[in-house]
Amino acid sequence: MAVAAWAASTAFSVGDIRRATTEQASGLFFRCTTAGTSAATQPSWPTDIGSTITDNTCAWTAIASAYEELSKLNPSAIIELFELKLFQDLHGSNEEYYFHAGRNQKTTAPTTADDIVDAFSIKYGGTPYVPLPVEASGFEFNGDGTLPRPSIRFANLQSQITMLLLGVNQITPGNDLSGARVKRIRTLSRFLDSDNWENGVNPYGNPDSGANAQFPEEVYYIDRKVTETRDFVEFELISSFDMGDAKAPRRLVMQNLCQWEYKGKECGYSGSNAFDVTGEQITLVAATGFGYSTNQEKLTANSSLTEGNALISTNGWFAAEVQGDGNFVVYKKPEKV
Repeated sequence: MAVAAWAASTAFSVGDIRRATTEQASGLFFRCTTAGTSAATQPSWPTDIGSTITDNTCAWTAIASAYEELSKLNPSAIIELFELKLFQDLHGSNEEYYFHAGRNQKTTAPTTADDIVDAFSIKYGGTPYVPLPVEASGFEFNGDGTLPRPSIRFANLQSQITMLLLGVNQITPGNDLSGARVKRIRTLSRFLDSDNWENGVNPYGNPDSGANAQFPEEVYYIDRKVTETRDFVEFELISSFDMGDAKAPRRLVMQNLCQWEYKGKECGYSGSNAFDVTGEQITLVAATGFGYSTNQEKLTANSSLTEGNALISTNGWFAAEVQGDGNFVVYKKPEKV
């Protein structure tokens, strides 16, 4: 981690920064805001930035490691990383690609051609981001309520991006990587893995890839391919909240009218009560000695009966229908139809 761990029964001064002795899901660091001596056991660390916890005679405030680094007079450089995620149903695979428009600080040349990519990749949180010229812009938000539609341009080295597009378009013709997820990650060189330096030591301190050692992740999806040449391929990105011309809700909502089939899978009602089209509750009873209402033909065993036919019986008028669950029922009508 980037800072020392908290210690029990230790004197701390205002401004000291420590981390929990065990890894925290929040990835937060803690700044001493009241000098004193820590307790024999570490406190229950807060999970929200700005929250304060008392530790014997000390007090600690939760801070994000990335923003703590930025507050320095001479912070380390901002590193921009990109992740491209494909999806099986759209692109034929769930492949993930990791890019960075630069290389690490190693100077020793790789011994084989196969080692070139790995030797010069930026490593962050154990993940190598291969060096590939990539340029992205348009991530700024404005006050007019519209979401940004950034553009990202990849160098088409040895037609690698073109080959990727050809493979995807064989699965979904004309897809051109539409729907693929692009994640933009920004961190600082202080938090990069030590493997990025020749001697295996991060000169800014020990590496830290926790959730708060980076800026908030920005997630977009490829909307369309803008340009493809032998030199580069450019895409336009959209936010998952950018619905374009989509209408919400997708179906018309009408008062006092349910559009779902009664007792169908969308209806949600599976009780034993039954109701007619007017909303009146009806009683399911057995019809005896009944016949068709059209010609009063007496029904016999195994006779066919059509949905919607009205029936007459010695104990009243009935109607037949097929319910949403597939059951064929006969229910008593309140009056002759």
